[in-house]
Parts: sequence; C-alpha cells; structure tokens
Amino acid sequence: MTAPVFVVDRFHESGPGGRYVLDGPEGRHAVSVKRLQPGEDVVLTDGHGTWADCVVLDTEGKDRLIVQLDSLSDEPQPQPRITVVQALPKGDRGEVAVETMTEVGVDAVVPWQASRCITQWKGDRGAKSLAKWRATARESGKQSRRVRFPEVRDAMTTKQVVAFLATADFAAVLHEGRDTPSEPLATAELPDHGEIVLVVGPEGGVSPEELAAFETAGAKPYLLGPSVLRTSTAGTAAAALLMGRTGRWS
Repeated sequence: MTAPVFVVDRFHESGPGGRYVLDGPEGRHAVSVKRLQPGEDVVLTDGHGTWADCVVLDTEGKDRLIVQLDSLSDEPQPQPRITVVQALPKGDRGEVAVETMTEVGVDAVVPWQASRCITQWKGDRGAKSLAKWRATARESGKQSRRVRFPEVRDAMTTKQVVAFLATADFAAVLHEGRDTPSEPLATAELPDHGEIVLVVGPEGGVSPEELAAFETAGAKPYLLGPSVLRTSTAGTAAAALLMGRTGRWS
C-alpha cells in the first residue's frame, strides 16, 4: 500500500533538521482519524504537482503531525493532457463521474449545461454544485494517491464549449446515433502531446444542433463500444481507453 496523501495549501519553510508541521483539518485527519505513528510514511502535496515524501516524527495534540521533510519534488504535466467536458447529470451522479475520472487520471473536468440536461446550475445551487465537484476531485485525488489533482473549471455553455474545442489538439464527442456515423475511439489517431478533449453528453444525448456546432470546431462523434454507457460512466471509460492508448498507463 502506498503512503497516504495529505494536502497543504502551500509549502512553508521547514524547521531545523527538516521538521515540518502539518496542521489544520489535514493535520487533524492524520492524527485523530488515521492515527499515524512515528516511523510511518506520508506524502504531502499542494495538489498542483509539488510533493514530498515524508516520515512521521511525532504528533502534538489532536491536529499537529510532525514529519521529516528533506526535499520537494515536482511532477511534470502529463502528456497528452486529457480534459472531459461533462454534461450535468441528475442527483449525485456528477460527483460519481468526477470521482472515477479523477481515479483514472483525467487532468481537467468542465461542467457543461447541455440543452437536454434536466439539472440546471443557477445561482446558489450552481455555486454549491460546483464546490461539491471540486471537493470531490480533491478528496478523490488524495484517495488515489495523486499529487496533481484535476482542475474542475467553471461551468460552460454550449457556445463556450465550441470555442474551447477549437483549441484542442484532438476533440471527440462520445455519441452513438443511427443518423450520425461515429468512428471507434479505439482506433482514432491521437496526438503525443497537447490536449485531448472528450465531450460527454447528458442522459438524453447530445442534440443535433450541438453535434453540428461541435463538428464545426473539429470535434467529430466517436463510439466507445457496442453497449450504451450512462453519462456518469462514459467519461471514465473513455479516459481509461485513452490512458492505455497514449502510454500514460504504460
């Protein structure tokens, strides 16, 4: 089992001998929930790729973990980057999608207000939902032992998604329809570097108008396989396929 991961907002200077204090909510979780003991290994990260292998030296009270931190490391940005534009699902399926996409290694998630979405992110409800997605990415990043957590961006409209797709090095809309020919994603020609963007539609599917707009931006429809996946699992399955094909899982 790899060492547990804890998040620091930013790395402050270590004290004498490389002693570093993890406090606040993360320190409390390490001391009072995980009950870490001297000699155990932990990883500290800022969630943006800077991290450190540490060894527990001691604890103080209920929320201060004292570790030995000798040096910091930086994980480079993975290539190619994989971003998923995720249509808003119903209920808690959005958090499920973010959780599992984080586990497989997606680099960014863009919430998308598609025309056929039942869920609407407006006002306080939208802000709370976005905060839940971001908290899920953080917690899932820790659980899956990542040191670079996925960015959950502000929600986009279809017009904004079209502009975003136009900047991608490869863009695909996960879509299957009798009237829309779709190529297999498993055989698509992929770039070695840059950004890959996948669009996942809502349960009702991507509308013909949205498909046409996305295709003008260079995003063609692609098919995952013979079965139909739910919106909360399609992005995870597609990202896993691309992780293997691009060598990021090699």
